[in-house]
Amino acid sequence: MTAVVILGGGTAGWMTACLMARAWPGAAITLVESPAIGTIGVGEGSTPQLRGFFRTLGVDEAEWMPACDATYKAGISFHGWSREPGFASYFHPFASAIDLHTQPAFHAATLARRTGHAVAAHPDGFFLASRLAAAGRAPTPAATFPFEVGYGYHFDAGKLGEWLRGHAVARGVVHRPARVAGVAVDADGQVRHVILDDGETLAADLFVDASGFRGVIARQALNVRFRAFASNLFCDRAVAIPTPLTGAPAVQTRATALSCGWAWAIPLTSRIGNGYVYSSRFCSPEAAEAELRAHLGGTDAPARHLQMDVGRLETTWTGNCLAVGLSQGFIEPLEATALHLVQTTVEAFIAAWQDAGFTPAGRDAFNARIARRIEGIRDYIVAHYRMASRDDTDFWRANAASDELSDDLKALMTRWFTGGDVAAEIAARDLGGFYAPMSWEVLFAGYGTFPDPARLRPAPDPVDRAGIARLLDGCLANFADHATALARLGGETLALRAVAG
Repeated sequence: MTAVVILGGGTAGWMTACLMARAWPGAAITLVESPAIGTIGVGEGSTPQLRGFFRTLGVDEAEWMPACDATYKAGISFHGWSREPGFASYFHPFASAIDLHTQPAFHAATLARRTGHAVAAHPDGFFLASRLAAAGRAPTPAATFPFEVGYGYHFDAGKLGEWLRGHAVARGVVHRPARVAGVAVDADGQVRHVILDDGETLAADLFVDASGFRGVIARQALNVRFRAFASNLFCDRAVAIPTPLTGAPAVQTRATALSCGWAWAIPLTSRIGNGYVYSSRFCSPEAAEAELRAHLGGTDAPARHLQMDVGRLETTWTGNCLAVGLSQGFIEPLEATALHLVQTTVEAFIAAWQDAGFTPAGRDAFNARIARRIEGIRDYIVAHYRMASRDDTDFWRANAASDELSDDLKALMTRWFTGGDVAAEIAARDLGGFYAPMSWEVLFAGYGTFPDPARLRPAPDPVDRAGIARLLDGCLANFADHATALARLGGETLALRAVAG
């Protein structure tokens, strides 16, 4: 690769610049970013894959986390999605190696209950991450702990974009603050150059569209078709309101079901990021803002309203253009997959281009792989709504009645409700690279989707619950509280401010 032009900054654009600068140190990489266009910043959380991104760059947590008000994330807690007794909340843990010793017991418990036995099968008692979150411990173990522990981060998306910009520029990426006034495309559908607002043109071998929902190159200039997910993901709006942090930051994102969607709470060292993801079919922006304010206890902090174009491009790589971030598509931030998709897309593109260059075969295989990953994530998000046992509003009733489900999702649900082997179905359909069997079983069990308790029959408990509790409680001794872990990064002032409230 000789020359790359990236259109758009933000976290997606600068993450792309960092990865490509590392992969192609001899390439001339220019990122064009309009000073007049801000970032969306709907989500400020990640999956564990972001750890791999920083490892790839050779960056320690102490180098970026304090600068981005970042905290650790052990998983996501869900509240109010189910009305089943005993299942008012559950925790979706990020996987750790210690789970190999407890997940089989969870599987046995859920299987017993699914097949009509009166066995407790709530997921929260089986996984290390759930215990860490409940105890307020950072998911970063002592050096003597012999198991790998998975975790993600919460962060200020704007500050992370700025930090990545500094990292990229220091490694030779050229930052051009300018607006693109036009895109020149030749008769073969290849981008020749982009035209800046001062008349200058920038040519390149590869153009990366990170221009957000506008899709200046992919959607506008190349007319790549957009596939909307509105038929089974109803939420298309969000309203965000920050609130002050009091006490030590939690180590989980909180997702609370509301009347027409759900509210997030993301703890940073400087504040709590709050928002309400909702469907405009069932709720007006004014009503959504009022409901969020009530949920937050009546705050008068300013609100920011956002629109979300939920779906994906028909092809992520078209001609010599790669779409990333919101230009590529968007799935609502329920499982914080936005940066995961950016990272996966760019790393897969680099590998595909280095293997096959700009060939149709390489391009087609890449596009099929990325499309399948996006739709695999979509299915997991759809399952949250479809499996939630709520029927108190039109929004939730519409989700419960939705038949717009993929064949993969239908098959997994059938396996679950008929007492079948969900893990075997995931393996047969090659879905484990998107979400592992543990995640699917935690979702299904967390909502209490079991036979009517009145119909359950007594049975011996297949699980050594006392042994699991001893194991997980013993593990906790290897983890510091969250504020202490943050202080070790060099963010003492931020961590102590969090504790002081």
